[in-house]
Amino acid sequence: MSRTVTVGLDDSSESRAAAEWAAREALLRGLPLKIVHVQERMPRYAGRTPLLDPDRYQRWAEQLTDESAEGLRLRHPGIDVTTERLTGTVADILCEAAGYADMLVLGSRGLGVPGRFMTGSVSLGVVARAERPVVLVRAGEQAADEHRMDRMGVPSAAAPFRPVVLGLDIDHPDDTLLEFAFDAAARRKAALRVVSAWPAPLLSPFGHSAEVELEDSLERGQAALLRKVLRPWLQKFPDVEVLEASRCGSAAEVLVNDSHDASLVVVGRRIRAGSLGPHIGHVTHAALHHVSAPVAVVAHS
Repeated sequence: MSRTVTVGLDDSSESRAAAEWAAREALLRGLPLKIVHVQERMPRYAGRTPLLDPDRYQRWAEQLTDESAEGLRLRHPGIDVTTERLTGTVADILCEAAGYADMLVLGSRGLGVPGRFMTGSVSLGVVARAERPVVLVRAGEQAADEHRMDRMGVPSAAAPFRPVVLGLDIDHPDDTLLEFAFDAAARRKAALRVVSAWPAPLLSPFGHSAEVELEDSLERGQAALLRKVLRPWLQKFPDVEVLEASRCGSAAEVLVNDSHDASLVVVGRRIRAGSLGPHIGHVTHAALHHVSAPVAVVAHS
């Protein structure tokens, strides 16, 4: 596998924000950045119309990728940027590109018109199928958004990073997901907030005091289990400050509420084989739709 950070590029604002984020991430990881633009195969009759002239489109695609690469080199000195223009079904090509990269970065929304391929359905389709981490970035995402306020109360990329937030199912913790989140926090010299949720207990027939005692007992037990899961990772990443957040409630709601100040939110997606096909869990789905920070979806077994 060629180690790169790969970004899918079209001419949407979401895609441009994704390219900027990918460039910053490539520098954090010390990796080259690859820009990939995908052109859907055009039916023969469509190729005869002036607006979809293949030669004109080819020139436009070359200009788009070349100008984007040059701009990224100017704004991010030291970065190694390459470009690639491919033809085929967008989701298929992007999934294939993800397989050769450390991570794939996409715009989180786009417009389904010619030349703009980052539609919501494409992004979600790639997330559901790719077996490498996929990061979705919203339009308008800037470097300063990932950092705390400076001493003057102004957003600044020179200030420390906001925390990385990990949504973790402590009943089924996965090393791939934990490794990604701890590594992301370590590279940013940021705190890692590990969020786990547990359902509210059934109402007790013995009254309010018994309910309170039961909830306190469950809370202590869940917090202890979270600490046990994290213990080996605290030893592996001793410089990462870990904030444990074990909360009662819906896992999706708890994660979204705890992610309002995140620089990056990390969630998992279980790779499923068999007749069920590609699947995005409800917690990951909620993060992709309701978290404003970039969201990294890490596929795991």
